[in-house]
Amino acid sequence: MLSHIFVGITDFDRALRFYRPVLASLGIEERFCEPERPWAGWHSAGGQRPLFVIARPHDGQAPSPGNGQMTAFLAPTRAAVHAAHAAALAHGGTCDGPPGPRPHYHAHYYGAYFKDPDGNKLAVACHTPEHQP
Repeated sequence: MLSHIFVGITDFDRALRFYRPVLASLGIEERFCEPERPWAGWHSAGGQRPLFVIARPHDGQAPSPGNGQMTAFLAPTRAAVHAAHAAALAHGGTCDGPPGPRPHYHAHYYGAYFKDPDGNKLAVACHTPEHQP
């Protein structure tokens, strides 16, 4: 369904220091990084699409996160939700909802919410029961 998700950033080096450990904690692989451009992209292990891309906006204007917009990454386990949230906070992110169950979404939803250094809202969610791998 998706080709790519593009998130605008203001400081490429700062964003890279944030996204590399967060996405690595989820097993999401870096596909390219071109600091001279500057942009970087990741994809799921063994896949080509969809891509998650960070870059300065093409029009040269400052990025502006929207209210109600969020990118959510799939976590294979609840432990991975905790690891990604911890990596986000350790690398300049801010908490927007600690790891925990969110039964109002569905019985097995376990997620965490945070913002990157530019204010882009992100989530990490695991959808499997606690006892399943």
